[in-house]
Amino acid sequence: MSYAVFAGGCFWGVEHFFQGIVGVTAVISGYSGGHTDNPTYNDVLTGTTGHIEVVQIEYDENKVSYVELLDMFFKIHDPTTIDRQGPDIGEQYKSVIFYGNDSELDLANKKIKTLDVGNYFNNPIVTELRVAKTFYKAEEYHQDYIEKTGRICYHQAYVNQNQTLFNSDF
Repeated sequence: MSYAVFAGGCFWGVEHFFQGIVGVTAVISGYSGGHTDNPTYNDVLTGTTGHIEVVQIEYDENKVSYVELLDMFFKIHDPTTIDRQGPDIGEQYKSVIFYGNDSELDLANKKIKTLDVGNYFNNPIVTELRVAKTFYKAEEYHQDYIEKTGRICYHQAYVNQNQTLFNSDF
């Protein structure tokens, strides 16, 4: 199995969209990128730990590629806003790809360039590319949150408003 770690705002909505992809075997909400060991949700909300809400995606490369995961990542959030997604504002909601190796970094850079040159978004992409750091699993009540509660997350509203983008091929 392979792993990808993406941050695209509230992890509940990001988790929701990746769970339905053939070849994805697990999606776990958590935190990464900070300087505090074993952060809690309340710690991360303060904005002082440096952590970002992320999802860790376990996937079978024989069934889904890293590029296909990147495509979904860019379709389900606004990668042109700094430190915010929808109503969530703060560093913990920024758009980040945590790459695990040079190949992932290269693929992410190529994807961003393709999207910017193709004018898929009204503004330039500000998604950060960072080397993968320790992933901390979020508290259990955050896992599968949308499925457990039936609540709608702003990611779903973003996708609904941008159906042309969501259904496009990059």
